[in-house]
Amino acid sequence: MELGDLRADYEHAGLKETEMLGDPVDQFKEWLQQAIDHPLGDWFEPTAMTLATATPDGMPSARIVLLKDIDAKGRMVFFTSYSSQKGDNLAANPRAALCFYWGQFGRQVRIEGTIEKTSRAISEAYFSSRPRASQLGAVASDQSRVIASRDLLEQSLADAELKYAGGAVPLPEDWGGYALTPAKFEFWQGRRNRLHDRIVYRRSGEAWAIERLGP
Repeated sequence: MELGDLRADYEHAGLKETEMLGDPVDQFKEWLQQAIDHPLGDWFEPTAMTLATATPDGMPSARIVLLKDIDAKGRMVFFTSYSSQKGDNLAANPRAALCFYWGQFGRQVRIEGTIEKTSRAISEAYFSSRPRASQLGAVASDQSRVIASRDLLEQSLADAELKYAGGAVPLPEDWGGYALTPAKFEFWQGRRNRLHDRIVYRRSGEAWAIERLGP
């Protein structure tokens, strides 16, 4: 298989600066809703996003996480272990980038900004809404840390099931939410002949400046 020969053309409508919404959070919500409403929306996992973090000396790391909320402040919220690799990165360097790709529309959205932990109350509310099996998994797993075997992980899960049998599973101390406050959005629409549309929003005080980028 020659990877260089693999390519797709894009037959989608373009983006015009004058037709973009004034607030990029509203524009993002519109695109996200269209992805959710797509007949294959569930299969494509429209809330899946690449989260990129970096160590203080610049070593990057990226992984897929799920967007769980866009709060009243327009912050992008997700949940994870605070003691994971991404948690370690964000504790030392609280800046990150998100990337959504919706191939069914030939669209990508990139978001950059600063990150902070959500309140404990928000973390507890979300944790309590999770399936019990997911709650137990969060308790049992020492995320991103080396473990000796799969058997030990399964034993840790069995121990958690026994410990909390018949009762609520408490929120682990090292587990909770993060909220990214956007400073930049880029909306990308695939076009024919690789002349893609790229519209970028940059925060300017309380407003947003909108510009077009070369593809």
